[in-house]
Amino acid sequence: MSRVGKKPIELPEGVTITNNNNEVTVKGPKGELTRQFNKDLTIEVEGNTITVVRPSESKEHRTIHGTTRALLANMIEGVSKGFERNLELIGVGYRAQKQGTKLVLNVGYSHPVEFEAEKGIEIDVPANTKISIKGIDKERVGAIAANIRQVRPPEPYKGKGIRYEGEQVRRKEGKTGK
Repeated sequence: MSRVGKKPIELPEGVTITNNNNEVTVKGPKGELTRQFNKDLTIEVEGNTITVVRPSESKEHRTIHGTTRALLANMIEGVSKGFERNLELIGVGYRAQKQGTKLVLNVGYSHPVEFEAEKGIEIDVPANTKISIKGIDKERVGAIAANIRQVRPPEPYKGKGIRYEGEQVRRKEGKTGK
């Protein structure tokens, strides 16, 4: 049995949910999200609790049960609180700045790298070595953070690059280390 799938989801204050043939729309103070879920599963809304019920114990139904519940919980948390990913730039001369809606990165290449903020995603630069990505869709916030990190991932010898806040980079010894 899926422990995650069986767990009920509590609906916070100010959040409404509409289920139209497993196309779920969640509205809250931060915005609105819509997602189509598998037709086999049943999403039951009873007062302030939501449960996801699977029709059988087949492998296909078991695999999507917990995933559906987690996606639904993330939608509810996103429209009520929102999600945030923070990145750090580590390296001499590495810096970020915001020009309008664009994020401009100077990370050791011969040219600056630019990122355009998507609709619904807010990119903020509180300091020239810190980047903050905020939004209501957890999947998109994480994907944009991963794309920005991919410009210059942290390298293991000096630790230079773009990393998530609090990420531990495994360091290696150089050629002279014994």
